[in-house]
Amino acid sequence: GAAMAHGHGPGRCRCCGEEAAERGAAWGLYLRIDRQRLQCLNERREGSGATVFRPWEERGDRSQFVESDDDEELLFNIPFTGSVKLKGVIVMGEEDGTHPAELRLFRNIPHMSFDDTAKEPEQTFSLSRDPLGELEYPTKIARFSNVYHLSMHFPKNFGAETTKIFYIGLKGEWTEAHRHEVTICNYEASANPADHKLEQITPQTHFIT
Repeated sequence: GAAMAHGHGPGRCRCCGEEAAERGAAWGLYLRIDRQRLQCLNERREGSGATVFRPWEERGDRSQFVESDDDEELLFNIPFTGSVKLKGVIVMGEEDGTHPAELRLFRNIPHMSFDDTAKEPEQTFSLSRDPLGELEYPTKIARFSNVYHLSMHFPKNFGAETTKIFYIGLKGEWTEAHRHEVTICNYEASANPADHKLEQITPQTHFIT
């Protein structure tokens, strides 16, 4: 029994765990997305596009996905809370025709619409079906070294009427952007309706009780 115990010694387990944790941390850019301003155009269910940006460890959660609505196109507008150096992308879908077949990346063009996608992207990827989230597409880092807004356009899939995406992984480095500090502070100050709602609701509540 000693040999077996040795084979599965704590050293090995810890090592695997650390590797997985490091791998997960590398895909942590989803934490740096400004979710209040994140947009997904042509999503069938409002807000579903945001769910595909989640921890790497949770990429297998099939209950969270975005599906396109009118046709197979999807367009994500992803503002970051600072400056990002984007190094890699994972796109995970179904093992069928709904999996996106192409990804076009645009840098620093906020509020892109489908009309804007006629522009030349910074980089285009031909995607393979990846139901397990194992394929990493490396970006041309020189083109994505100072990204405060990333647009991801999925123009087509493998033949289905709609496109489904379960997980999008973004790998890279984040740095705080000092030049945006002022706008971010103002934005937060104005965008907290919770405080005002409470003031309106509270007097009524007292009145009822």
